[in-house]
Amino acid sequence: MLILSGFLMWALQLHPQDTLSGLLSRYNTRSIPYISVQELAMPKTKAMVLDAREEKEFNVSHIKHAIHVGYESFNLDSVQRLLPDKNADIVVYCSIGIRSEAIAEVLKKGGYTHVKNLYGGIFEWKNHNFPVYNLEHKETDSIHIYSNEWRSWLKKGIKVYD
Repeated sequence: MLILSGFLMWALQLHPQDTLSGLLSRYNTRSIPYISVQELAMPKTKAMVLDAREEKEFNVSHIKHAIHVGYESFNLDSVQRLLPDKNADIVVYCSIGIRSEAIAEVLKKGGYTHVKNLYGGIFEWKNHNFPVYNLEHKETDSIHIYSNEWRSWLKKGIKVYD
């Protein structure tokens, strides 16, 4: 995943005129179907939510009950032990939905049949006023922005980058 991460940083030369839809169309293949933040927030949606960001991002804030699986540290065997049901509904997210598509593809190749990518990731989640939580399980407004290039995609909340 380290090589993928280096390529990702090079490839994501963000253009100010990009829309979220345009950005995701440029970097994602849509091999994994999207789920909207509104749909995920619906009480009837019962999916396992996996956070494909790095641990320092997850530690700042995450979607309630999300399980951190990482990106560079992602390990399919660990996920398979945690989620043995290959037919379970799974939603993967990252900052905006690019890293999560890559992790969702690995899950799909690993035999998981109901995997979705959260459209716009945690940024879109927060932009629509859905709550995020810190490690103490307390609601927070802080969101790790991954890199300074990503800051424009987060419209609401406190931008954290270290």
